[in-house]
Amino acid sequence: MKISLDNALGIHPEALKLRTERTQVLARNIAHADTPGYKARDLDFQDLLAQKLENGNPRVRTTRTHAVHLAPTREAVQGEVKYRVPNMPSLDGNTVDVQGEQSRFAENNLQFLASLRFVNGKLKSVLNAVRGE
Repeated sequence: MKISLDNALGIHPEALKLRTERTQVLARNIAHADTPGYKARDLDFQDLLAQKLENGNPRVRTTRTHAVHLAPTREAVQGEVKYRVPNMPSLDGNTVDVQGEQSRFAENNLQFLASLRFVNGKLKSVLNAVRGE
């Protein structure tokens, strides 16, 4: 019987890569909180993950299974870092909201750790299967 790591791990390896990229973008925002004219940026994680899965893994596409279900709708994914629209821009043109960035950073970190634990658990299960345990 063939063991497929792609099937075992699902979307989590791609999610880990995107979470790492997002961590860097959010950390850069926090580091430039006092830089005049700096524009806060972010990655649209869900759109980027959906784009990567559609391009590289067609078996994970969203489909309608019943006529009363809503059809999936998505805007075109740019696949790039986007500028965030500030709630209250500062006079020097900086759009970084430090508390908001720290909150997003912490949330992203928790989601990264959840995916990492899932991957770790799956790899342990595959290793146990290989060992015959």
